[in-house]
Amino acid sequence: MSDGEPDVELGPYSSPGARATPWASALAVLGEAEVFWLSTVRPDGRPHVTPLLAAWSLGGMCFTTGDQERKARNLESNPRCALTTGTNALTGVDVVIEGVASVVGERSERERAVADFERKYGPHLTSPDGVWYGLGEAVVAGDVRLYRVAPTVGFAFGKLPTASQTRYLWPSR
Repeated sequence: MSDGEPDVELGPYSSPGARATPWASALAVLGEAEVFWLSTVRPDGRPHVTPLLAAWSLGGMCFTTGDQERKARNLESNPRCALTTGTNALTGVDVVIEGVASVVGERSERERAVADFERKYGPHLTSPDGVWYGLGEAVVAGDVRLYRVAPTVGFAFGKLPTASQTRYLWPSR
C-alpha cells in the first residue's frame, strides 16, 4: 500500500485568482482535526452520518468501531464512504476524503495505525484518565475493528477570503 500523493487540480467553482490547496496542506488539516464525520449508507439506502476520531495512516484514513455499530453494519453491505472535517466556520479549509473502507487485518498494520492515533490524540488514548484509554490495546488485539479508507477522491474547500475547490485524485488501486 502506497502513501503516494494524489493528482491535484483546481475546481471550476473557485474564485478568480484562487490556487489549488497543495496536498501537504490538506494532510495538515487532516492531522490537526480532532473530529471527523463519517458518512455511510444503510442497506435500505438511507444515509448515516456519525462523528468519530480518525487519523491518516497506512496511506488512507483510519477509524475504529465495534462490529455491531451501525457504521460497521453499513460498511459490510457497502464499503464506499466519506470522511469530512474542517473548521465549521466561513474561514479556513474543509477536507473530504471519499473511498472504500476495509477492515485492517494484519497485526503489524494495526500497531502502526494505533501508534499514529496515539501520536495524534495523545493522553485521550494513552493516559489512564483518557476517555479512550485502552482503545489502542483493543485495536491491536483485534477486539475493536480498525478500518482503513483507501482514498479514491478528495476535496479541499478553501473559504473566505478566497473560495477554492481543490480535487485530489488517486490512481485506481
